[in-house]
Amino acid sequence: MRATAAPLPTIRAESVAATTSGLVELDRVLGGGVVGGAVLLLAGEPGVGKSTVLLEVAAATARAGRRALYVTGEESVSQVRLRAERTGAVEPQLYLAAASDLGAVVSAVESVSPDLLVIDSVQTLTSDHIDGVAGGVTQVRAVTGALLELAKARNMPTILVGHVTKDGAVAGPRALEHIVDVVLQFEGDRGSSLRLLRAVKNRFGPVEEVGCFRLTDRGVVEVPDPSGLFISRHCEPISGTCVTATLEGRRPLLSEVQALITPAAAPPARRAVSGLDAARLAMLLAVLQRRVRLTVHNCDVYAATVGGASLRSPAVDLAVAVALASAASDRPVDGSTVCFGEVGLAGELRNVPSAEQRLAEAARLGFTTAVVPAERRSAPSAVHQAQGITVVPCLDLRAALRFLGLVGSSAALSTAPDLQVVS
Repeated sequence: MRATAAPLPTIRAESVAATTSGLVELDRVLGGGVVGGAVLLLAGEPGVGKSTVLLEVAAATARAGRRALYVTGEESVSQVRLRAERTGAVEPQLYLAAASDLGAVVSAVESVSPDLLVIDSVQTLTSDHIDGVAGGVTQVRAVTGALLELAKARNMPTILVGHVTKDGAVAGPRALEHIVDVVLQFEGDRGSSLRLLRAVKNRFGPVEEVGCFRLTDRGVVEVPDPSGLFISRHCEPISGTCVTATLEGRRPLLSEVQALITPAAAPPARRAVSGLDAARLAMLLAVLQRRVRLTVHNCDVYAATVGGASLRSPAVDLAVAVALASAASDRPVDGSTVCFGEVGLAGELRNVPSAEQRLAEAARLGFTTAVVPAERRSAPSAVHQAQGITVVPCLDLRAALRFLGLVGSSAALSTAPDLQVVS
């Protein structure tokens, strides 16, 4: 059979129709909903809530009058039924099957004719026609390819649950991620109920969106406005804290950074980090010591985020530096101030993308002042109003700290004998 090539302008572009999954946050990540015949791979660590959220998706499909088939290879149907009762997912149009053989799955699909197929998990399925153990490279590749053909032939959306390795990568052959249409990552800290769903690959939509969920005793609950989850509510201003505006995908979120600096009991000084990049913290401490003359080499430094947030972007540099300077001077930052921007080794502040979105989110949550990088070095911008908030552009870190009263004659020095801020 010979392939026929045609000029690109003569090819008709057809939009892909998507059906809602029943979860607004999932639809946001997928770019509008689940596409017919698409194969999605949902990966995540054990216990993060993958099975729970997919059972809710299957139940939402059933509530909409469409059939959903949930195939489990790791649990019995009784165990899935108990979870469905606990989460309120018992629906007449939701079918359950326990199978670890690909042929049994195909038979169940032909019998039920579902509008949605959920496989939990793809690593537990095997094919009699392929050598190898369940979860092996050969079996996973063959099973996924067969399910892909089945989904395309029946125009049936299929969601596969995938295991992950110790480093967080999807277990199995790398080709698995290339075979499927969408790869979703379900992330969350065991010590926090917050879960983030992000698209790593999406042939039908963007990969910048992030969905937020909360894992509860009654299943997963969507969190349409998660900004408040990453900010502490203090009765009075506390030193060592600073709020920053981050981006999770295309969604702006406000997060709080906390820092604590104390004289080291014995050398070497300790550096403890939670939710932040340890290498960038070390860099910021060096910049503060060299450019601002903040002496912390003989002090223990602790830095963390609130609510289990993971802030790895350089856009949080300024907030981390402000929190460190605030902890060193024991002088709190005004609670209505938000800071964001990248800090360079020379102490300069660099612009970050989507600044207007960050400012608008901060103004929506009641913040009145934003300390940001100046746009032009030759003619620094003056203080102005933008997105309903007072914007204070600063050329470098020292200027930002001076505006906040953390360096200069107005800065209060710490009472610790081995900790000092020199103006």
